[in-house]
Amino acid sequence: MFTGLIQQVGTVVSSSGSRMLIRPGRRIESPVIGESIAVNGCCLTLERVNAAGELSFFTLAETLKRSTLGRLSSGSRVNMERALALGDRLGGHLVQGHVDAVAAVAGQRVKSDGDVELEIVIPDGFAPELVEKGSIAVDGVSLTVAKLTEKTFSVCLIPRTLADTALGSRTSGTFVNLEGDIVGKYVRRILSLSRPEPDGEKETSSGSITYEKLREAGFL
Repeated sequence: MFTGLIQQVGTVVSSSGSRMLIRPGRRIESPVIGESIAVNGCCLTLERVNAAGELSFFTLAETLKRSTLGRLSSGSRVNMERALALGDRLGGHLVQGHVDAVAAVAGQRVKSDGDVELEIVIPDGFAPELVEKGSIAVDGVSLTVAKLTEKTFSVCLIPRTLADTALGSRTSGTFVNLEGDIVGKYVRRILSLSRPEPDGEKETSSGSITYEKLREAGFL
């Protein structure tokens, strides 16, 4: 489990097949073989650390297919975060490191008020994961959805985010990993299993959550 607060930016040394070697921006203190490290929002397992402090990871075919990691090459800059320890501050939001979708960046611009806005195309089927002012992880970075349209959503990047992550280089035509908020996923799943039957009267099971019950409680 992660927080979406990036600890440093690393550089891909090599990426070939199922192996990826990354040089962190600064040496990781007391690395533990087998620990989880999020790379651009993907939870990877640390396999080896060489004398230069470079980190070696095994990347599953499923991971390469469902994320942007398969697109990385030597010199690519990546966001890195070690797993959350019990008792740590949760400054961002709960991030699993399980990428839900890959999305194209529509553009990055500086607004009239000075804020930097990153606009991202909503992938097919991902719209239910997005809520205006809700949390979203973009390449592992915990961000807030600032604007939501039918086809795109936007997040604002503060100076600290631009300085401490690789999101500043995500411009039009590049791709990013997206992970929806875990709480929203469970709510969506519960609702999908609790839809009333076609006649609108029967419930799927006794005491189950239904749209009617949510309306009565003021949630809809």
